[in-house]
Amino acid sequence: RHYGGYEYPQAGFVPPDMMQQQQPYTGQIYQPTQGYTPASAQSFYGSNFEDEPPLLEELGINFDHIWQKTLTVLHPLKVADGNIMNETDLAGPMVFCLAFGATLLLAGKIQFGYVYGISAIGCLAMFCLLNLMSVTGVSFGCVASVLGYCLLPMILLSSFAIVCSLQGVMGIILTAGIIGWCSFSASKIFISALAMEGQQLLVAYPCALLYGVFALISVF
Repeated sequence: RHYGGYEYPQAGFVPPDMMQQQQPYTGQIYQPTQGYTPASAQSFYGSNFEDEPPLLEELGINFDHIWQKTLTVLHPLKVADGNIMNETDLAGPMVFCLAFGATLLLAGKIQFGYVYGISAIGCLAMFCLLNLMSVTGVSFGCVASVLGYCLLPMILLSSFAIVCSLQGVMGIILTAGIIGWCSFSASKIFISALAMEGQQLLVAYPCALLYGVFALISVF
């Protein structure tokens, strides 16, 4: 069209180079590719969850081993399994220390601080001594575990002190027997775990000194 000498393009006219071929809509615009399917992810995580150990074993609490160690302490003539006794298990010793302090509390003696303090010093002394005596060496956790489990007969002594006094002749005999029980069990476990054949009496002597301190707390 011409208006005043100027030619305007007609309405609705589109240049050919601006025309694009229209493609049908397939419904796949802006959709990501499926790298993995939910079924594959579920099978991946499911297999990992099935292979994982129980939560208590991850925390270092194995009730079967705790029961076997307890039976080893209660039966002094039973042969100790060195593989189980060499584990660092502090769940049982913590319970036994707490039970020992609780029985002393029932007897009118609030000695929780002394129990844990003497336990820490005794474990440190035995750790240094056993590393000097043994060839393979021992960890501090193993020493604390064995000494804590062998504290179980001392709980029986403190429980007996609730109902009667231990400051007589029978009390002295019972106390000496409990000290020998604890030290014999601890030395038996140590020589089994550390392969220290023929050195049980050398290990039992410092153990008897440690458990003798606990016996003095129970008696007096």
